[in-house]
Amino acid sequence: MDIITLEDLEVFYHIGVPDEERVHPQRLLISVKMETDFTLAAAGDDLSHTINYYAVSQRLLSLGQGRSWKLLETLAVDISELVLREFGARRVHVEIKKFIIPEARHVSVQIRRPQ
Repeated sequence: MDIITLEDLEVFYHIGVPDEERVHPQRLLISVKMETDFTLAAAGDDLSHTINYYAVSQRLLSLGQGRSWKLLETLAVDISELVLREFGARRVHVEIKKFIIPEARHVSVQIRRPQ
């Protein structure tokens, strides 16, 4: 299986368990590994036979508009389902980094779908 990786896309989403944490958008870094088959795309040099990573990035940049999440885990599931459904990935691995604990570089969650 072939993989397209979008690494550390910077987004600003309303996320956090306490209400006050969701008042202002927080900086997150999202990485997505998308499994697909490059055979047809490479043979014909044709974008329509692969995953358009620019379109994925734009979709993720707009995903947080008018929405909020309490848990990174919920957001990771939403992103994985979106990539599988809208972009036809066979498998997806999502990692989200949040910069909320001052003493740590970041906290992150990772999810793989389908299992």
